[in-house]
Amino acid sequence: MTVTIRDTGGAREATEKRVLGLLDAHSEALGLPFVIEHIALEAWDGDSFLGGLTARMTQEWVFLALLAVSEAARGRGIGRQLMGALEQAARDRGATGIWLDTFSFQAPAFYEGLGYAVFGQLPDMPAGHTRYFLMKRLDGAG
Repeated sequence: MTVTIRDTGGAREATEKRVLGLLDAHSEALGLPFVIEHIALEAWDGDSFLGGLTARMTQEWVFLALLAVSEAARGRGIGRQLMGALEQAARDRGATGIWLDTFSFQAPAFYEGLGYAVFGQLPDMPAGHTRYFLMKRLDGAG
């Protein structure tokens, strides 16, 4: 067998679809289908975009991929409102919890203030900083 590894470059979506097909086939055989549901929420003030988030749910857990609030809207509770809306969307979908990652120079204290707990960290990512992994259960379990 001769194996060729190719960089698909801009064809990320096609590669992702093929990889997810393999993951789903394996997971389905175990009775745990690998289905992804995307969530996207935005905050607006009239026609001014204040911020938003993207997340995806797989295996009954939601992963917060991106969250940002515009500089002009910071300090007004927009991030807290977006996270509250994400938690409600996750509950509505029957999610067990939400997990995310953030950097030491971003918002670990913000998430901890919302009840998220650190469950892992990657030091020197990037150099001189730490990448934190946080989670919050929504099902009331430990």
